[in-house]
Amino acid sequence: MKQAFLQLHLAILLASCSGIFGNLISLDPVLITGYRMLLASVMLLLLLVIKYGRIVVDKSNRHILWLGVLLAFHWVFFYGSIKYANVSVGVVCFCLSGFFTALISPLVNRKRISWVELLLSSLTLAGILLIFHFDASFRTGIVLGIISSLLFALYATLNERVNQSGQVIKTTALQMVGGTLAMGLLLPFYRASKSSLSLLPTSEDFVFLFLLALGCTVCMCLLLNRAQKVISAFTVSLSFNLEPVYSILLAVLLFDEDKMLGTAFYMGLALIVLSLVLQMVYQKFSSQ
Repeated sequence: MKQAFLQLHLAILLASCSGIFGNLISLDPVLITGYRMLLASVMLLLLLVIKYGRIVVDKSNRHILWLGVLLAFHWVFFYGSIKYANVSVGVVCFCLSGFFTALISPLVNRKRISWVELLLSSLTLAGILLIFHFDASFRTGIVLGIISSLLFALYATLNERVNQSGQVIKTTALQMVGGTLAMGLLLPFYRASKSSLSLLPTSEDFVFLFLLALGCTVCMCLLLNRAQKVISAFTVSLSFNLEPVYSILLAVLLFDEDKMLGTAFYMGLALIVLSLVLQMVYQKFSSQ
C-alpha cells in the first residue's frame, strides 16, 4: 500500500510539472500540444507493441480518438493561459474544472445536479473572478484558462466511462494519436494566420518536449495505472486536488512568480484552496 501511495503522489508531481515545461518551452501552445502528443503516442504505442506484440484497434475505439481531440484543445488553451499570464494563473484557472464538472456531469450522465458540490466549487469561481477584477494584466490568460478548464471538465466526464475498461495505457495511447492528428490538421490553417510561426523546436525545446511527453504523460500514466490497482478511484481523485498546489510551489521556486502576483491573486487563491478543502471533506463523508 505504501508503494502505491508513493506511485500516486509521484504521478501527481509529474502532472504538476506540465505547466512548468509549458512555460520553459518557447514554442506556440498549438505546437507544444502537437509535439507532446506526437512523442507520447510514439512512446506508448511502442510500449504496447513490446508488451503485447500487437495493437488491436476497432470501430469501438473511434470515440477514444475523439476524446484525444478534446484533450488536445484543453492543452492548447492551458498552455495559452500560461503564455499570456503565468504558470500560477493557468493552474488556478484549471481548478475551475470542478465547478464545470458539477454542471456537465449530471447532464451527460442524466443525474440530478448536486447543489452542495456546485456551491462548494463556486468558491473557486469567486476566487478567479476576484483575480480577474483586480489584476487586469492577467485577463487574457484567465479567459484562456477558463476555456481550458471547461474543456477538461467535458473531457473528464466523457473519459470516466472509458477508464472503467481498465486499459489505461491503450486508451491514453489512442487519445494521444487522436490529438496528434487533430493538431496536424489544424497546423496549416493556424500557420496561415501566423506567417512568422516557427515550426521546429530548438535543441533546448526538444529536450523539454521529450521530458514533458515522457514524464508528464507516459510515466505519469504508468504510475497512475499501477497505483489504481491498489488505491480506490475516490482516493485518486481526491489526491489530485494537490496538483495545483505542487504546480504553484514549483513556479514560485523556479520562476519567482510570487514577485509577479499581487494581493488579489492570494485572496483569490485562498478562496480556491478553501473550496478544494471543503470539497475533499464533503466527498470523504458522502462516500461513507
